[in-house]
Amino acid sequence: MTFNYSLDFQNIDFRNHPELYRVGKGEQGVLLVEPYKSEILPYWRFKTPDIARESSQKIYEIFLVYLEQDDFIGADMARKFLQMGYTRSRRYANHKSGRKYKNNPQRASSKEEQMQARKDILPYEVDPLKAESAAIFKQKWIQAKTNDKYLQLLAKHKQMYEQE
Repeated sequence: MTFNYSLDFQNIDFRNHPELYRVGKGEQGVLLVEPYKSEILPYWRFKTPDIARESSQKIYEIFLVYLEQDDFIGADMARKFLQMGYTRSRRYANHKSGRKYKNNPQRASSKEEQMQARKDILPYEVDPLKAESAAIFKQKWIQAKTNDKYLQLLAKHKQMYEQE
């Protein structure tokens, strides 16, 4: 089931309404789903490998606490923050500005313009420190997404709420 962006994220507490949560793909909803976003975001940093190590470890610890509480949504959100730590670090490792495209494809007015914008990638400027930060987050992200209890809760959530 795809992530439902039409929900009233300003007013939904997903801890009290887990039936509304959809996993979606990748990092979808990572900056929308409360109260989890506010609980995890303060720890999300990747500027240097040391900061990334501390951040990813803290977020992974939060992930484990959510699992202990059988809180799938919290665990999934922590997993998404770990994944986002990897993808954002990787983007900055490849592009000093953090921008991948010359023009933002999301601002294109047509599908054709969007496809063209996605072809116009800025040159790579490799930053080995950001690449190391990405590798640190990737390790924790993989640990999280392959965790047995996480996978059990994911299957249970999909069975209960995503069969439409």
